[in-house]
Amino acid sequence: MSLRGNGVHVAAMPGDGIGVEVMEAALAVLDKLARRHGLGLTIETLRAGAFAYRDTGSAMTEEVFRRAEAADAILLGAMGWPGIRYPDGTEIAPQLELRQRLGLYAGVRPIRAIPGVPLALADPRARDIDLVIIRESTEGLFWARGRGEVIGDSEARDTMVITRVTTERLSRFAFRLAERRAGRLGRPQKVTLVDKANVFTSMAFMRKVFREVAAGFPHVPTGEHYVDAMALDLLRRPWDFDVLPMENMFGDILSDLGAGLIGGMGYAPSADIGDAHAVFQPSHGTGPDIAGKGLANPTAMLLSAAMMLDWLAERGAGQAWMDAGAELRGAVDRAFAGGLRTAEFGGAGTAEVTACIIDRTGK
Repeated sequence: MSLRGNGVHVAAMPGDGIGVEVMEAALAVLDKLARRHGLGLTIETLRAGAFAYRDTGSAMTEEVFRRAEAADAILLGAMGWPGIRYPDGTEIAPQLELRQRLGLYAGVRPIRAIPGVPLALADPRARDIDLVIIRESTEGLFWARGRGEVIGDSEARDTMVITRVTTERLSRFAFRLAERRAGRLGRPQKVTLVDKANVFTSMAFMRKVFREVAAGFPHVPTGEHYVDAMALDLLRRPWDFDVLPMENMFGDILSDLGAGLIGGMGYAPSADIGDAHAVFQPSHGTGPDIAGKGLANPTAMLLSAAMMLDWLAERGAGQAWMDAGAELRGAVDRAFAGGLRTAEFGGAGTAEVTACIIDRTGK
């Protein structure tokens, strides 16, 4: 895909629960940024998710998938709902189908302390947390989704798959991201593979392939960390880590731990990126306990939209898109540094948070 900046088409998939509410916030912010920066942005809203499945029998129709596939980027709210399940009891999760069918192997989960947001750790160094978990999103243990087997009602098996081609892509993505971050932050960025190579053959293979790719980036510091030790060290010294590629399930778990360090899931954006497509969404779920109450924190959704603007700029949309992404992140930082608090901390609801951040764009 090569963009020229005039007529970028984004597919918006609000999904379920608070996904609808935070998507509304993101579209309001994007509308102002598009007008301020002269972005040729068109939004097409597509329906998918648990309630779509309940109402139509399809969580994401083929037509919806094809329209999303044809877009320049996909912006997603959140999908899934308790009590609405497939016949086998598994969750309604079209986002997983998008990752598989579009080859979105790099799940990018930034974990950054936002100025002013209360943090879990009292150590003043916690304000320096700025790392990225890169969750491989197409294979690993999640490869077994829909392929598991129950044998004679006495045992169940799921298979983990690690392939050379995907590990090479993931590793190269991690090193290139480290290079870009080093330029932005003004300091070297270490790439640390997180695995369990001391136990699993698949993980030992993943480490072998990672080392082969690392040899092509001799200027980037590298390391390896067992996942259990990483869970400990993300609590002990998260400020010491930079770029952390890892298998799918490990990334699923550790990215939630990371979100807890910076205020919660409402502050954790994400992107699932492949060679030709990308989906941007908050890391949180659909929030059934607060859906419809106007309490959802839109920050993760807004920061995901900023990641989308950056990605579109890198794909050729133009500098104005990169400027808009930087402005959105800056507005978020200024709002919270100025005393904004979200509902998790006894503060404002969705509309007020959104208005506060919109008010700080362009400043």
